[in-house]
Amino acid sequence: MAEEEQNRLIMGSTMVQLIGVIGILSCFAVVFTQAQLQTGFYDHSCPKAEKLIMQFVHEHIPNAPSLAAALLRMHFHDCFVRGCDASILLNVTSTNPSNSTERTSPPNLSVRGFDFIDRVKAIVEAECPGVVSCADIIALVARDSVVVTGGPSWSVPTGRRDGKISNATESLLNIPGPNFNFSRLTTSFANKGLNITDLVLLSGAHTIGIGHCTSFSNRLYNFTGVGDEDPLLDSEYAANLRKFKCTVPNDTVTFVEMDPGSFRTFDLDYYKLVLKRRGLFQSDAALTTDSNAKDFIVRLVNGPPSLFFKAFGHAMEKMGRVDLKTGTQGEIRKQCALTNN
Repeated sequence: MAEEEQNRLIMGSTMVQLIGVIGILSCFAVVFTQAQLQTGFYDHSCPKAEKLIMQFVHEHIPNAPSLAAALLRMHFHDCFVRGCDASILLNVTSTNPSNSTERTSPPNLSVRGFDFIDRVKAIVEAECPGVVSCADIIALVARDSVVVTGGPSWSVPTGRRDGKISNATESLLNIPGPNFNFSRLTTSFANKGLNITDLVLLSGAHTIGIGHCTSFSNRLYNFTGVGDEDPLLDSEYAANLRKFKCTVPNDTVTFVEMDPGSFRTFDLDYYKLVLKRRGLFQSDAALTTDSNAKDFIVRLVNGPPSLFFKAFGHAMEKMGRVDLKTGTQGEIRKQCALTNN
């Protein structure tokens, strides 16, 4: 009921009707997993943990602001494969042969911030060996990185355990791609207990992100296979991208700010660009192909930033509970890139 009420307040009764079935499933998912996490889980076992993590983020992200988006993206990609269990951090080893771990899978080849997480883990391990999970570190670092960029804070209940399995194929099957249409996006999110409200809100993370040309160049050069341009992309913006950024179709090096002008600041400008047909990815443009999702974006843009901030924080907290490992499941890794045995 709480989930339905929130959707009614944010998106209006039409949107509630659209996501009714998915929303009910999401409620059950939240109720089931919320009891397994708790705010201040480490208050007694490692009382300085969250403060140490926050201090490290606040010290280093201002010197490397692009990492904020990368760490937020890492959390998203981790949660969509085997849940929020830090399986994205595992390296290739003798038990995980070449090209078999999540971080070697195509959707994760551009993920950054692994060394940052390792450094945070080392600090926490020095304070409390074998206590704080890498999964919780990812979730806390993602939240604190958003705060540093001027974005909202939100509650991060902790108590996650680290997974022992990491599979590249599962990343391909579960992580929504930049070329997804609205139907594929909603299905991908629904599979994780997330609804259309969550889809629109979590897409707002692109306000501090970048996109490599290879992720959207088909929209510029060959959208349907006949050398055409994506009609959902503003033609003037597309021309500028071809001229100044992605100057060749197969550019694997150049990247473009998702939110030019304020890509280091967490704000509403991403949504404004999406409404102007200037979202980089096909998945960004897809949000405007559904009337209810588009109406929600308009509501966010026309409302105070605090509305988006509060709703985004709720969506992030909800995503952080996807398919958890708690209690005796999994383990607490000594090193985030390696299982303990």
